[in-house]
Amino acid sequence: MTDAHDTAADTSLRTTGGAPPDEDGSSATEAPIPLLEPRDGIPPVIADEASLAEVIAAFASGTGPVAVDAERASGYRYGQRAYLVQLRREGAGTALIDPIACPDLSGLGEALSGTEWVLHAATQDLPCLREIGMVPTRLFDTELAGRLAGFPRVGLGAMVENVLGYVLEKGHSAVDWSTRPLPEPWLRYAALDVELLVDLRDALEKELDRQGKLQWARQEFDAIASAPPPEPRKEPWRRTSGMHKVRRRRQMAVVRELWLTRDRIAQRRDVSPGKVLSDAAIVEAALAMPADTRALAALNGFGQRVSRRQLEQWQAAVDRARALSESRLPQPGQPVTGPPPPRAWADKDPAAAARLTAAKAGVTKLAEQLNMPQENLITPDTVRRVCWEPPAVVTADSVAAALTSHGARPWQVELVTPVLLEALAKSA
Repeated sequence: MTDAHDTAADTSLRTTGGAPPDEDGSSATEAPIPLLEPRDGIPPVIADEASLAEVIAAFASGTGPVAVDAERASGYRYGQRAYLVQLRREGAGTALIDPIACPDLSGLGEALSGTEWVLHAATQDLPCLREIGMVPTRLFDTELAGRLAGFPRVGLGAMVENVLGYVLEKGHSAVDWSTRPLPEPWLRYAALDVELLVDLRDALEKELDRQGKLQWARQEFDAIASAPPPEPRKEPWRRTSGMHKVRRRRQMAVVRELWLTRDRIAQRRDVSPGKVLSDAAIVEAALAMPADTRALAALNGFGQRVSRRQLEQWQAAVDRARALSESRLPQPGQPVTGPPPPRAWADKDPAAAARLTAAKAGVTKLAEQLNMPQENLITPDTVRRVCWEPPAVVTADSVAAALTSHGARPWQVELVTPVLLEALAKSA
């Protein structure tokens, strides 16, 4: 058993949503303290090249890890670009940078090269940071660290409260960060988001080390930092909410045409696609297949506030789908590159279904012993792929090689190989 197995098996040491247990197994129970102001006050927003150069110099000469966060305008603007970047580092203080006024932050990224970046839910912020030239070479993800350590609530507010004993303001997470000038309460909220991030990192590092999971976490962080940008989704229109109601191929073509038309308009106007036309309206139009603008106007989402010109553009999209030849209609379902849905396994391959059942039970048991979510121990997709197409000769080495080929990290391979080996052997 690893140290992590031993720690997780000792219920007196398990994290329960409070602060990490002390060495004697007890947890702090003091009332959390509201964190109302940044310790250095609210810094001015950096919005010109001269001020940015001063920030770059300050952060380059700072010490220790750098806390990094970004605010987007999801639900308000098109895409996921950053509208505010927050940083804090020992010796440099806190900086709030306007990436619209200063769109190229590659100089700052270079100044911080080799420095460990501390982010919360890093995969959410890395794409928008990459767009403005900020790419970490090393990172520490406090949300992922919380998952691995067994915390049941891993949002930033919950982690800061449970681990450090402070309460962060929660009121401005979903505001329109493209607003200019940004109101002072929003800037205070943004500065506080990085105020304690390094402190949280340090506490979680100690807890992971105590549980014997620190090396596992480091492998996960390295995997995030070295991962290439994700490939653009193929046929993203298929993810329209309510798409499961659309069964006929020509109706699917209507969804596609309306989705693509909406996307072009949203991109041109720089607004969230949902503000142009809702998913529900797209699906309703696809199901109704309106013959003209009068029939379209009678549908939910195309009513009084939609102008004649807008109705005509939406109807033109429906008409384009109507005019398509059968050969150009979309095929039902998305192209499947991996195993079929597990619900179909019993009919397609009963032996594979038995392997998957045994593997899932084993992974669940191990995850409970380690006090971490199953999906962080090993992704469900990896388990499915190995169970659907197991190695020709099932050995510890061949199962480990299969896990590695599907992207499992060394710590995952070490822990999960015995579980899958047993599951594959039982159903052989």
